[in-house]
Amino acid sequence: MRNITISALLAIAAVYATAANALGSGNTPVVVTPLAAKTTTASGQPITLPQKNVEVQVSSYQIAPGATLPVHKHPFPRYAYVEQGTLRVANVETGAANTYKTGDFIVEMIGQWHQATNIGTDPVKLLVIDQVEQGAKNTILKQ
Repeated sequence: MRNITISALLAIAAVYATAANALGSGNTPVVVTPLAAKTTTASGQPITLPQKNVEVQVSSYQIAPGATLPVHKHPFPRYAYVEQGTLRVANVETGAANTYKTGDFIVEMIGQWHQATNIGTDPVKLLVIDQVEQGAKNTILKQ
């Protein structure tokens, strides 16, 4: 299994290098900077994709300073890139918490209740990507 993982990572690196070279032409170079490579969620779970027709949903979030999102969970993978601000995400089931800042990449926990709070003085801006079963929502609020 480890050999397959290493081979897959090398193949991905080769694709990145080839894509970067193919995109750069003449006087317009393209610089590709990998931002993250993850195989587990923030709580250490393996990332698993939906088993039916996968739909990719992309959203932009802005969270005001001091704002706290309601307790919620995601049944499918959710990824977020922190464009601005500082966000604390707490797993309400385990008490574990992570703090994310500008430039961080988040692989959110799947099926675990959690809550996020903007702990900075600036708005938090997130680019969020969900992979869900077609037509499904990826946020369930705790009642």
